[in-house]
Amino acid sequence: MRRGITATALVAALALAATACGSDDETGSKSSGELSGTVTWWDTSSVGSEDKVFKKLAEGFEKKHPKVDVKYVNVPFGEAQNKFKNAAQAGDGAPDVIRSEVAWTPDFANLGYLAPLDGTAALKNQDDFLKQAVASTKYEDKTFAVPQVIDSMGVFYNKKMFKEAGVEAPANLDDLKTVAKKIKDKTGKTGLYLRGDDPYYFLSFLYGEGGDMVDAGSKSVTIDKPEGVKAFKAVKELVDDGTAKTDASDGWENMMQAFKNGDVAMMINGPWAVADTLTGSEFTDKGNLGVAPVPAGSAAQGAPQGGHNLAVYAGSKNLEASYAFVEYMTSVDSQATAAGELNLLPTRTSAYAKKEAVDSEIVGFFKPVVETAVERPWIPEGGSLFEPLRVEYTKVLTGQTTPEKAAKATGDSYRKLLEGWK
Repeated sequence: MRRGITATALVAALALAATACGSDDETGSKSSGELSGTVTWWDTSSVGSEDKVFKKLAEGFEKKHPKVDVKYVNVPFGEAQNKFKNAAQAGDGAPDVIRSEVAWTPDFANLGYLAPLDGTAALKNQDDFLKQAVASTKYEDKTFAVPQVIDSMGVFYNKKMFKEAGVEAPANLDDLKTVAKKIKDKTGKTGLYLRGDDPYYFLSFLYGEGGDMVDAGSKSVTIDKPEGVKAFKAVKELVDDGTAKTDASDGWENMMQAFKNGDVAMMINGPWAVADTLTGSEFTDKGNLGVAPVPAGSAAQGAPQGGHNLAVYAGSKNLEASYAFVEYMTSVDSQATAAGELNLLPTRTSAYAKKEAVDSEIVGFFKPVVETAVERPWIPEGGSLFEPLRVEYTKVLTGQTTPEKAAKATGDSYRKLLEGWK
């Protein structure tokens, strides 16, 4: 999840309208046994790094199917969910294929906006997919997406700064405080940048205290239990004691710049941030980037399972070519390319044996992290759980409310959102 809910990709509204497949006359066919027509793809990857690779892969599909025109549109991640919903509801302007954050898939499927993929070309060699990656593609026993990448989170750290301070990667929150103090004493720099405008970055602390947002199995809200309060207290303490600095607005850009320029020694992030991180002045030597598991809390160590799926719009006028495009973009070779050039983790087991994935230290580190990552609730409302949490998380970090009040307010919002839940 770019991972940045506030990723800074830009796309003009006119471009969205111009590439709308719903009104495209070039519907395409396979009557001659050859795919043709137009496939509009909304990609939500990071501009300047990921987008270049995915666009090039899409061009490879066009070479394989010369009568198919792939209209590539990069839509800002933070806008894509609502843009797709609005277009699908209106029946005008939705793409044939969308890169869907894992939590969006059950939401879109519940609304009837996605085409079921079971038995289509999109699910070629489906037994090769990682089980934990497949989980987010299902809704009511049907498959509505194909997993493209899977991810989790870790601590990124500046090896030179750590060496200067004589410290190692922190194993738990107490270690984190000790490490940050030594870094401050030796280098004058802040230990950690804690992103304060995106609740996804709070989840590792919530899991670390033994908590969660909800329990989908029992249909219970759990964010306001004692474990949730402890998690809010934990992040607030990190800011109050100087271990971490934070920002309530544009947290992605501020965090990335602070880490890339050497203003902080650590940040919590995922493999989606590696390509951007390596453009920083501190990491002209790629070997200076260290990655370690997120620090454990008082109860556990865990990071959220994230990733992106490719889904096909139910109203697409070119379903056959869209299915084939999804299969191509999630194939072993395409995933190996993304692993080699972007350090993104494949969702296919066999892709990990490819040289590109084997040679990536980041992929090698995150693979076991992903295997033990905490699954988020794959419910239609899963994506909607973040906004109430974001409001209260930011308020806690900026001293506008207490951890106790934040947990209660979030829980109250969840029970309004999840009708009938305890």
